[in-house]
Amino acid sequence: MAALGSPLRTLRGLLRELRHAAGSPYRDTAAYRHILAAFRAHRVTSEKLCRAQQELHFQAATYLCLLRSVRQHQALHREYHGRGERSPEEVAGLVGFRLPRQPGGKG
Repeated sequence: MAALGSPLRTLRGLLRELRHAAGSPYRDTAAYRHILAAFRAHRVTSEKLCRAQQELHFQAATYLCLLRSVRQHQALHREYHGRGERSPEEVAGLVGFRLPRQPGGKG
């Protein structure tokens, strides 16, 4: 498995994905408050060492991967989802071909 990176980078990625999902007033959402509270509760300070920090970081990185993947899947689905039956000319144009012209000026 690849290295997790810094927890701050993971937190910023989660907040970026939340902003994509929720829109501009994302700071008023319960998810935003929960993410910040969880990261604040599991940070390492000089007085205590939290054993669950790596576990939280791993779960956060996994959730970030899920959110990114869902957003990218939706973008690909919107771009390439079929829109019903297409004409032969349109299909040929999609793959970079041109249909032959009919002799006698019919095409």
